[in-house]
Amino acid sequence: MASAYFYELITAHTKASRDQEHIDIILSSRASTPDRTAFITGKSNDSPLPYMVEDAMRLEIYGADVIVIPCNTAHYFVEEIRANVKVPVPGIIEETSEHLKRASYKKAGIMATAGTVSSGSYQHQLELRGLGWAVPDEEHQQYLHELIYDDVKSGKEPDIEKFYKVAKHLTNQGCDKIILGCTELSLINRAVGGDPLFTDSLEVLAYTAIRSCGSETTGFSEDFDR
Repeated sequence: MASAYFYELITAHTKASRDQEHIDIILSSRASTPDRTAFITGKSNDSPLPYMVEDAMRLEIYGADVIVIPCNTAHYFVEEIRANVKVPVPGIIEETSEHLKRASYKKAGIMATAGTVSSGSYQHQLELRGLGWAVPDEEHQQYLHELIYDDVKSGKEPDIEKFYKVAKHLTNQGCDKIILGCTELSLINRAVGGDPLFTDSLEVLAYTAIRSCGSETTGFSEDFDR
């Protein structure tokens, strides 16, 4: 569903008046790819990397000029993927962190999978740009796990109250913006109407993809124009 929503975001936010002005898109949605979080946290020995490298190479052969991966947890493997293709591979975590810096936010709350949080990917990229950060405690991280795996990935209605409990937990730590650092959480944000409290990493990646392909964007929030 997150991949489908990403396709929708690119289409909705590309400035175009006819089909031929849109971006050519090749979508590879390999559902059999092993779980990224399970591998990163040591709960599985089944690495998703070979699947991801193979898919990236196939996309390059097909003619892709740029490859983007609409999965934050997969950023853990981005350097290996870049090493196996000759086209640019913008990183969702790098681009989201740069977006927050450009928009002059000071401290970001990180709502993401346990794999993304434990890898420190967002923390590292935010610190490189002089930004502060906060992550959920164990209780609130468990809420996120339930939202991502038990609700969205299972095709159930997400618990919106639980979603905002995690957000409040992070704003109480002084965060002036909260990163939705899992694309399943992007779907929840869509369901609540796009709350400006959140920076949706999937929207940032859609913006990056459109610009990387030389097209103009439309309909993004004012944060993208700063």
